[in-house]
Amino acid sequence: MAQPTPTRHVIVGAGPIGSALARQLVAAGHHVTVVTRTGGPSRCGETRVALDASDGDRLAAVAEGAAVLYNAANPADYHRWPEAWPPLAASLRAAAERSGAVLATVGNLYAYGPVDRAMTEDLPLAATYTNGQIRAQMTREAFAAHEAGRLQAVEVVASDYVGRGAYSHVNIAAESVLAGRTARVIGDPDQPHTWTGTEDTARTLVAAAADPTSYGRLWHVPSNPPRTQREALTDLADVAGVPKPKVAGTPRSLLRVVGLVNKQMGAMLGTYYQFDRPFVMDDSAARAHFALPHTPWRELLADSVDGIRTRTSATAA
Repeated sequence: MAQPTPTRHVIVGAGPIGSALARQLVAAGHHVTVVTRTGGPSRCGETRVALDASDGDRLAAVAEGAAVLYNAANPADYHRWPEAWPPLAASLRAAAERSGAVLATVGNLYAYGPVDRAMTEDLPLAATYTNGQIRAQMTREAFAAHEAGRLQAVEVVASDYVGRGAYSHVNIAAESVLAGRTARVIGDPDQPHTWTGTEDTARTLVAAAADPTSYGRLWHVPSNPPRTQREALTDLADVAGVPKPKVAGTPRSLLRVVGLVNKQMGAMLGTYYQFDRPFVMDDSAARAHFALPHTPWRELLADSVDGIRTRTSATAA
């Protein structure tokens, strides 16, 4: 099979998803520019640029000539999303419009709000708390620009991440499991939950960005079958070769108290509904359209364990 013609790709963000995008695109022979606030040396063959991506003019200049502009950013301070996301999202749309690059965004399930069934891409964007409403508005604005013919946009949506470097409740609790402590999780530890691989998310976004028939809509990343938080952490302990963990839920009332002194946790209180009932994502549409597999569950867990142990060893050293 002929190799694709190398093209230029610009990635905003160098977290787990942005880094996975860069690795996959470089491996495929493409020219990759990664935009972060600090820049820094290349980590996997890409070019690094130091830039505040909310500066629309400068981002548009970097994106000039690119085939795809990927939004893999994620403002670190969850409680500052209301100030951080709107100008960044507007800058990304403007840069895609001016450069002609496809705007390919990594999204999440927050925009749907509380639901009582498996989530599909045709659900209304009915978020009921601030950060979810921000994500929903970002999606609406990108697709409105797409429908108006100002740019081409596509978005892939992941559930909570599992994998090396992934920031999610189960990965945070996994640190306690590996240390032999009680793992405290948000909400009810026995509700089914979808977990998504970071590499799978990047792989789906690359496929969607390269496929014009996918533009103008959301796609759910192919993920493993749901596992409860207790099951996920028990499976992780088995993969890591440590004793079966004790898993305890954290009630909403306690999170509310903690949130009074910790703004980050206070902002997370709005996501509690995701952990006190089934939170399951239907990925059948993307599986049928892109014919992409998902990373096997135990392989994902092994990647998480290795990442946590590597980081712990480095910190200790």
